[in-house]
Amino acid sequence: MTTPALLPLSGRRLPPLNLGASAFPHHRATLRLSEKFILLLILSAFITLCFGAFFFLPDSSKHKRFDLGLEDVLIPHVDTSKGGKNLGGFLIHGQGHDEHRHREEEERLRNKIRADHEKALEEAKEKLKKSRDEIQAEIQTEKNKVVQELKKKDSKPLPPVPLPNLVGINSGEPADPDIREKRNKVKEMMKHAWDNYRQYGWGHNELKPIARKGHSTNIFGNSQMGATIVDALDTLYIMGLHDEFREGQEWIDKNLDFSVNSEVSVFEVNIRFIGGLLAAYYLSGQEVFKIKAVQLAGKLLPAFNTPTGIPWAMVNLKSGVGRNWGWASAGSSILAEFGTLHMEFVHLSYLTGDPVYYNKVMHIRKLLQKMDRPNGLYPNYLNPRTGRWGQHHTSVGGLGDSFYEYLLKAWLMSDKMDTEARKMYDDAIEAIEKHLIRKSNGGLTFIGEWKNGHLERKMGHLTCFAGGMFALGADGSRDDKAGHYLQLGAEIAHTCHESYDRTTLKLGPEAFKFDGGVEAVAVRQNEKYYILRPEVIETYWYMWRFTHDPKYRQWGWEATQAIDKYCRVSGGFSGVKDVYSSSPTYDDVQQSFFLAETLKYLYLLFSNDDLLPLDNWVFNTEAHPLPVLHLANTTLSGNPAYR
Repeated sequence: MTTPALLPLSGRRLPPLNLGASAFPHHRATLRLSEKFILLLILSAFITLCFGAFFFLPDSSKHKRFDLGLEDVLIPHVDTSKGGKNLGGFLIHGQGHDEHRHREEEERLRNKIRADHEKALEEAKEKLKKSRDEIQAEIQTEKNKVVQELKKKDSKPLPPVPLPNLVGINSGEPADPDIREKRNKVKEMMKHAWDNYRQYGWGHNELKPIARKGHSTNIFGNSQMGATIVDALDTLYIMGLHDEFREGQEWIDKNLDFSVNSEVSVFEVNIRFIGGLLAAYYLSGQEVFKIKAVQLAGKLLPAFNTPTGIPWAMVNLKSGVGRNWGWASAGSSILAEFGTLHMEFVHLSYLTGDPVYYNKVMHIRKLLQKMDRPNGLYPNYLNPRTGRWGQHHTSVGGLGDSFYEYLLKAWLMSDKMDTEARKMYDDAIEAIEKHLIRKSNGGLTFIGEWKNGHLERKMGHLTCFAGGMFALGADGSRDDKAGHYLQLGAEIAHTCHESYDRTTLKLGPEAFKFDGGVEAVAVRQNEKYYILRPEVIETYWYMWRFTHDPKYRQWGWEATQAIDKYCRVSGGFSGVKDVYSSSPTYDDVQQSFFLAETLKYLYLLFSNDDLLPLDNWVFNTEAHPLPVLHLANTTLSGNPAYR
C-alpha cells in the first residue's frame, strides 16, 4: 500500500532524464588534456608563493611594535620574588622586558617559517619528478582519506538499547509439499528479479529490465541511491538468500551516501529507505543499517521547518530546503505523506534515545486532533503554512491510504498502549464506512472517493490494501464489532479479486469503476495498467492469517502465475500497460516495491504463521517488518499516549 501520490503526477512513472556520459561526448577528453596544465599551474603558483614569502617577508624588528597604549601591563600578583614592584596586589612588568621577549618570539617565528618553506620547496621538487599517474594516485588517496574521515565523523556510535523480543525471523517452512513448491516458486522469482538488477542496474534506484539498464524517478532525486537494494534486503533475508543479502549490505556500507545535492520525497525515502534499513537491522543485527538509517533521518528533519510543523513533501538532502508538489492543491502537503512517518520515527527515537523524531510525529498528530473534519473525514490536503485544509477530497486510496493504516499500526506497535491512536483510527473508520463504503448493484462492496460533496464510485488498486487493514484492526474494535470488520475485509478482498478476474491477464487495473452496468472494470485507457503492485496480494495474506480460508492462497497463486507469465522478461519483471489486452506492451520498469512488497507478501502467503508472527511484528506501508515495542523496553512510556 505504498505511494499515496498520484503516480503519473508524483513521478514514479516519469522517464528519467538521461544526462550520462553520452550526452557530453567530449567532456572526458577535454578533462584529460587540461589536467596536466592545471596541475603544473598550481605547482608553479605554490613555488612562487614559497620564494616570495622567503625573500620578501618583512623583518618586523625594523618596524615599530603595534602599541595598544599600555606601556605597563597589570598582571595579578602571584609571587613578588620574581622581580618587579609590588603595587597593591599587582605586578608591573616594564616595557624593556616585553620588547626583548617580543624580539626573541619574532626570531623564532622567522626561523620556523624559513624551515617550513624550505621543506615545501623540497616537496614541490619531488612532486615534479613524479609521473602524472603517480600524482593522480596521490590526489585520489588524499580524497579517500577525507571521505573516510567524514564517514567516521558521521558514524558516531549510537547508545546501546535492548532489542525487542525478535520472534520468527527464519522459519515458516510449510509441511504441505504443494504449498512448499509454490513458496519456492516465489523465491525463484525473487532471485530472477534480484540477479538481473544485480547485473544490469546495480547501484541505480530501479531497473529497466528490457533495456537492461538502471532506472530512476523524481521521488529519489537525481542520485543513484540503490533504492532496490535497500527495499529488497529484508525480503532476501527471510527467504534465506543470505549471499545476496551480504552483497546488498556491502554496497550499502561502502556506497550509500546521503550527503548528495538531491531533492527527494520525504515520504518515499522514509518508507523505503529508513523502513528498509531499520527492518534489515532488526532481522540481521548488523549495526551499519541502524547507523545509515539515523544518518538519513537527520537529513529529513529540515523538511519539518514549516510554520505549522507539517513537513514539506520534498527536501534537498544537502541544503535542507523543502517544497511541496506543484500539483497538490495550492501548495498543500498530502495526508498520506506527512501521516506515514510515525512507525519509523518512533523506532528512530527508541534506537537513538533522541526524542526529536518522536516529537515531530506527535506534533502532527496533536495538530490533526484539533482540526475540524468535514463529516468526520480527513481531507487529503493540508497547507503547511496556514494549517488549513486544501480542497475537500477524501480517499482511502492514493493521497490518503497509509495515514489510516499508521493510526492502527501505531497502536499495534506500542503493544496496544497507544490508545489515542486507536481512537483516531476507530473514529476515522466509522466516518469512512458511513460516507465512502457502498455496495454495487451486483453486490460488490467498494470504497469510493469523496470529492466536493459527492461520492465518486471508483476504487483504486491502492485502496485494496484496506481489506487487510480492516482484518488487522478487527480485534480491539468498538462495540464488539470484530466480526463485522473481519467480514468487511473479506468483502473488499472479494471485490479486488474480481477486478483481477475480469481482465484478460488476470492482473488488476490501476483503478476500476462501479457505474451502471460496469463493475470492477477500468474504463479509461490510462487506468488499465498494472505496475507490479502489491495491495491486493497484501490483503490476501492478512485474510489468510486471520481466517485460513484456502481461497486466499488460491487467489494468491493465480496472481503469482499471471505475474510470472505476463510480467516476466529475460532481464527481470516489467509492468504492463493494458491488462485487458491479450498482447500487452511493457512499461519496462521493475519497481523496487515489487521486491519489497509483492514478492514478500506472496512468500508469506505460502509460509506458516510462525514466520514474522503478527503479535510480534508490524509491517510498515512498504512491507518492512518492525518489532512491537513492549512497554518495558521503550523509552517513550512517559508520553501520555503510552499510558
